[in-house]
Amino acid sequence: MAASNWSTTSHSTFILLGVPGLEELHVWISIAFCFAYIVSLVGNSLLLVVIKTEPSLHEPMYLFLAMLAFADLIISTTAVPKILCIFWSRDRTIHIDACVAQMFLIHVIGSMESGFMLAMAFDRYVAICKPLRHSAILTNRTIAKIGLGIVIRATTLLSPYPFVLKLIPYCRTNVISHTYCEFMTLVKLACVDATVISFYSLAIALVFGGLDLILIVLSYILILRTVFSLPCKDAWRKSLSTCSSHFFMVLVFYVPSAFSYLTNRFGQVAPYVRILMANLCLLFPPMMNPIIYGVGTPGIRQRALHILSIKPA
Repeated sequence: MAASNWSTTSHSTFILLGVPGLEELHVWISIAFCFAYIVSLVGNSLLLVVIKTEPSLHEPMYLFLAMLAFADLIISTTAVPKILCIFWSRDRTIHIDACVAQMFLIHVIGSMESGFMLAMAFDRYVAICKPLRHSAILTNRTIAKIGLGIVIRATTLLSPYPFVLKLIPYCRTNVISHTYCEFMTLVKLACVDATVISFYSLAIALVFGGLDLILIVLSYILILRTVFSLPCKDAWRKSLSTCSSHFFMVLVFYVPSAFSYLTNRFGQVAPYVRILMANLCLLFPPMMNPIIYGVGTPGIRQRALHILSIKPA
C-alpha cells in the first residue's frame, strides 16, 4: 500500500534553488561562474588544438592531458549552462530524466578525471624512475588501453546511479537546494531507506577519491626517492620541474573535492558553503588545468601563442 502511494505521488520534475541564503548575490555569483566557464572552454579547447597540432607533444603525459582537457569540457558544459539559467532567467525547473542525466555525467566524468590524474602520475613515475623503459612501457597502444580502462571503470561502477534514481519514489518535496543534480541530494528526497545507497556512494568515493589519491601520493614518494638519489642538484631541479605542473593540478583537483565531500557528510557548515564548494569542484579545476600547463610547459605556451598570433615577450 505504501509503495503504491509513493509511486502515485512521485515527482517528474524538480526545482533547483541555486544557492539558498545568498539570493542577493546570485548575479555576482553568476558572473564569476560565467567567467570560469568561458576560461575553461577557451583554455581546454586551445589545449586540445595545441596537443593535436604540435608533434613534440605527442607523448604519454600530454595525451593523458588531452583526455583530461576533453573531460573538463564535458563536465563544465554539463553543469554551467543550466546553472546560469537558474541565475539569469529564473528557469529553475528540470525534468527528472535531465536531472538524472546531468547527475550521471557529472559523477562519471569527475571519476574519469581522477583516473586521468592517476595515469599522469604513473607516466611521471616511469619517466623519472625507469627512464630507459619509458617509451617501451607507455606505447600508444598502452596509453589507449589505460584511457579506455579509466572510462570503463567509471562507467561500470557508477552505472547503478541512474537506475536507482529512476526506480526510487520521490514523495517528499521536489525542491533541490543546489545548483545542479547531485546523487545523494536526490536520494535524500526519496521515501526509502537510503542506508545501503549511502554506503555504496561512500565506497565509490573511496575508490575514486581515496584509492587514486593514495596511488598518486605513492608515485610521488617513489619519484622523490629516485630524484634525491641523483648525484647533482641540477638533475634534481630538472626532474622535479617535469612534475611541478601535474603536482599543482592534483592539488587543484583533490583539495576542493576532499573539503567538499567531508563537509557534506560530516561537517557542520552553512548549506551555502557546501553548495559553493561543490560548484568550486566543478569550475575551478577545468579553469586552472590549461593555465597551469600553459604557464609551466614552454612547448604548450609557445604553440598556444603561435595559434593566437601573439608574439612572446
